[in-house]
Amino acid sequence: MMPENYSTLCIAVTGLNANDNPGPGMAVIRSLKAGFGDRIKIIGLSYESLEPGIYMHEHVKKTYLIPYPTEGTKALLDRLSYIHQQENLDVIIPNFDSELFNFIKIAPQLQQMGISSFLPSHHQLTLRDKLHLKEFGSKYGFYVPADHQLFTADDVKKAADEFNFPMVIKGKFYEAYVVYTMDQALKSFHQLNASWGGPVIAQQYIKGTEINIAGMGNGKGSNISVVAMRKLYITDKGKAWAGVTIKDPEFIKLADNFALVTNWKGGYEMEIMKNEEGNLYILEINPRFPAWIYLTVAAGHNQPAALVKMALGEEATPYGDYEAGKLFIRYSWDHIADIKDFQQISVFGEF
Repeated sequence: MMPENYSTLCIAVTGLNANDNPGPGMAVIRSLKAGFGDRIKIIGLSYESLEPGIYMHEHVKKTYLIPYPTEGTKALLDRLSYIHQQENLDVIIPNFDSELFNFIKIAPQLQQMGISSFLPSHHQLTLRDKLHLKEFGSKYGFYVPADHQLFTADDVKKAADEFNFPMVIKGKFYEAYVVYTMDQALKSFHQLNASWGGPVIAQQYIKGTEINIAGMGNGKGSNISVVAMRKLYITDKGKAWAGVTIKDPEFIKLADNFALVTNWKGGYEMEIMKNEEGNLYILEINPRFPAWIYLTVAAGHNQPAALVKMALGEEATPYGDYEAGKLFIRYSWDHIADIKDFQQISVFGEF
């Protein structure tokens, strides 16, 4: 249902990339279309001129380039002010970890302009950060693998001495590799350090069944929705390329405990490893919707649609049960566009 007092909604969405490490944006848009139909207008917010979502006009009405997060909040606010003048935005849904700090910081100013969002606080963002995850787990009684922050090659060797192989090397924001030799560990360290900056993280390898949980926290200590998925196919970057919804009360309990201790506000994803003893180890907690979020719609929980309603001040009723056995298989295809479209977005910053 459309939120009260809104005949149509203009929603801006980031994360329009769709490579082998896809952003959540297109899946979020599909979810919103499933929830609101043609009564919404989607505005894409892009960082690169070759993000596929720019050219998928059946999903994205118009796209604007926005400044990289490193350019700071003023540049972002100025750009969004211009976009708002053109489009009269109602809601913004950011979908990248690296951009959230800036969006959270300017959220009050956006709200004054009439643009709503539903985001965690900076404190909540820091609590689940990869750099603090072990400390978070120790404080609140969650299983979290041991880790080391890596600044130099010597740090990699020290981590290998403690964890042995295999171990996991993770980027500050994205990407993770299971490494089995020192050469692989050093290569991954240098690659991730170049891509995302330091520190890189070495994490103890936990053997078991990999589970992902998509949650939607109401900001008051509970979840509106929790849907668990088991990975069936994983890319070399650790991303799920196929998965199936599964049920286990322990998964719901884990997510509910996370929402309770953090008062989490907004979407999130928990990456879990269930070991042979049945313990649920938290490998990561991503502070936004995952790229597979459309699977929650298929299972009966439209988390992005619920977020929009809550952003606009509506009370959201918890979804309750969801359907197990819903399968997603990610695929790619060649989307054809015209070079003049690429030139338009590259030169003028909007298309």
